[in-house]
Amino acid sequence: MEVPEVPRPRRGGRTASLIAGAAVLGVVAGTCAGYLVQAHRAPTKLPSLSQPTLARPTGKAPEPLSAAEDRQVKTDGDLRELLLKKPAGAKDARWITTEDGWLDLAQYAEMYTRPAVAFSNLVGKEFRRAAVTGWESGETYDVEIRLVQYRQTESLEASDANDGEQYAADARPGTRSWHLPGTGDGMVYVHSQPRTQAGYQPQYISEAFAWRGDLALEVFVTDTKPVPKAKIMDLAERQMERL
Repeated sequence: MEVPEVPRPRRGGRTASLIAGAAVLGVVAGTCAGYLVQAHRAPTKLPSLSQPTLARPTGKAPEPLSAAEDRQVKTDGDLRELLLKKPAGAKDARWITTEDGWLDLAQYAEMYTRPAVAFSNLVGKEFRRAAVTGWESGETYDVEIRLVQYRQTESLEASDANDGEQYAADARPGTRSWHLPGTGDGMVYVHSQPRTQAGYQPQYISEAFAWRGDLALEVFVTDTKPVPKAKIMDLAERQMERL
């Protein structure tokens, strides 16, 4: 029985080489032809480097903003003067340990539950300075207000800080929130579930967070009974008006 002959595969090496060589020659020839055409053309005249004279505006230049109108003048000055004043009859907050109303980086980081982590984060966020005030009214009603300023050379850190505080406040159970009028995304939070600690009375907390320019606003109101929305809203609105 004869075994049928299996046809061998066709060798196309020489043909492929010829085709490839022709293609290369075609490209080279086309390029040379293009250079020859360009060489026989007259050079294109470049546009003039001089520009037409711009017309000068006429009329009186606008007056510079006054110190009261220029927000940058306010925020570069003494932040403590922008804080709400302690109401008549209230006492200075005993828990605020700073004597001059300023908080440096270490002091502000100590207000977090994990100060070491907060310190590192604040360095990365270009913390500049913070001002704080607070007071006690009656036996149990306490208020604390902070203005935290960032350098913001690379990003809007005041806005980012505001987002972080709002995220934490909104995550607490039993929380209701409202938009703070006069701000882009400022919020007020009322927590219906108190914080408890052995040896202390339960503490109900209401908070407000907002930002403007390079300043982040933090407002805290605590009491042994639920803090109504009207109180925290009034404080936050009046503080934002001073900015």
